[in-house]
Amino acid sequence: MIIFDQVTKRYRGGNEALSNVNFHLQAGEMAFLTGHSGAGKSTLLKLIALIERSSTGNIIIGGKNLNKVGRHTLPYLRRNMGIIFQDYQLLYDRTVFDNVALPLIIGGFSSREVSKRVRAALDKVGLLRFEKKYPITLSGGEQQRISIARAVVNKPALLLADEPTGNLDPELSLEIMDLFLEFNQVGVTVLIATHDISLINKLNKSIIHLEHGKVCAPKQISSDLKMLDDNHDERMDV
Repeated sequence: MIIFDQVTKRYRGGNEALSNVNFHLQAGEMAFLTGHSGAGKSTLLKLIALIERSSTGNIIIGGKNLNKVGRHTLPYLRRNMGIIFQDYQLLYDRTVFDNVALPLIIGGFSSREVSKRVRAALDKVGLLRFEKKYPITLSGGEQQRISIARAVVNKPALLLADEPTGNLDPELSLEIMDLFLEFNQVGVTVLIATHDISLINKLNKSIIHLEHGKVCAPKQISSDLKMLDDNHDERMDV
């Protein structure tokens, strides 16, 4: 599903966010992306989502080389991806239903199909009864569930999440992670950038660990990693 082959990302001024990154995430696999603040986690997710382009190397997503994806075909590729942000990226002047429906409306789905898919997604995350409410009236955990429903309403093959539990308490974090596990169990490939060490330790999943832009074997997945980040992880910008 995801192949990084000697991928380097260099920004203007010479700053190298990723250096010769190699890894392979199989279709239907779930993995955690870890590393200190500035290690390159968000950059890596941006490259997969084609928010950024690699400087060198090849990124293969579902058999497609992202170097060969043009501007006109980009929207079609992204329809197979669901992206979840730490700060939710919700429209607070729209209802919960409208927020989740947005990707389908952009995709040109019929009103009947939009209604069917949105309600199914909201039901999956336990928010169907809130479809007419506005996100600002809901809790942080509920807002994160809205963003998850919006990410999966297109039934993507790949789900990317950038610190999805970073603003939540441990109990809510477990509930959100259970949702990711459920999606993974039905064949969705899931890649989660996180510092939630307790969750990583509870789940026997693959770990892609970055240190200063390079993939390294995780020396110790412990509270030490969380201390290094000091709650200042980079976020994805769109």
